[in-house]
Amino acid sequence: MTVAATQNTAPVVPTFGTSQTNSSGSASTTGTSTGSNVLNFTSNFNTFLTLLTTQLQNQDPLSPMDTNTFTQQLVEFSQVEQQINTNNNLQSLISLQTAGETIASTPLVGDQIQYNSATAPLQDGSATYSYTLPTASTQTALVVTDANGNQVYTTTGSTSAGTSSFTWNGENNAGQQMPDGAYTLQVIATGANNSAIQATVNSIGTISSVSVNNGAATFDVDGISVPMSELVTVNPKASSSTSSN
Repeated sequence: MTVAATQNTAPVVPTFGTSQTNSSGSASTTGTSTGSNVLNFTSNFNTFLTLLTTQLQNQDPLSPMDTNTFTQQLVEFSQVEQQINTNNNLQSLISLQTAGETIASTPLVGDQIQYNSATAPLQDGSATYSYTLPTASTQTALVVTDANGNQVYTTTGSTSAGTSSFTWNGENNAGQQMPDGAYTLQVIATGANNSAIQATVNSIGTISSVSVNNGAATFDVDGISVPMSELVTVNPKASSSTSSN
């Protein structure tokens, strides 16, 4: 009795669709969604199993498929599946941690904080900043700009090395009261030989609420979103600062 033989071919492994090779031979990544990767993996893995089963059913019994080949491929697919599951679990843990940070920060609502940003809220005619000069300057200018980058107020600042505070009363150089909102302080300091001195600027404001914004625990400081990672200090009791220079 003769046995009809079919062509023995190695199992075909579908690609994931998350990378492709360009004309230079280097791989470029496409698709960043974990959910999309899971769908691609599931579809490709099912296709792989279908092809593998079909080949096993139709292989030449006199020349069976190399078991090491498709076993290795099964292991590789299983490892990718485990990596995707691990990423999903890590994302869940990060979300839980962020939610925990938000809940734990709820008692800070109403407290005054200093945070690492040059943008402070003008609220009830007052916006407070803190700036630090690493070295003494020959002259220091303080420039307040609105949300559109327009200069609304300029004055002189401290020339001493170290940290100084500045509270703007919300009036522009013409004496007109500016509306409440977000305003940014620029510190322009020059040293010897007109060399520029890089100042560090922080802002001060009161926490209105805490929330999760774009996956990050965030303070709402009088309408300005401040990531908790930018927190510098907390002042449980808000105190008045020095008047505008």
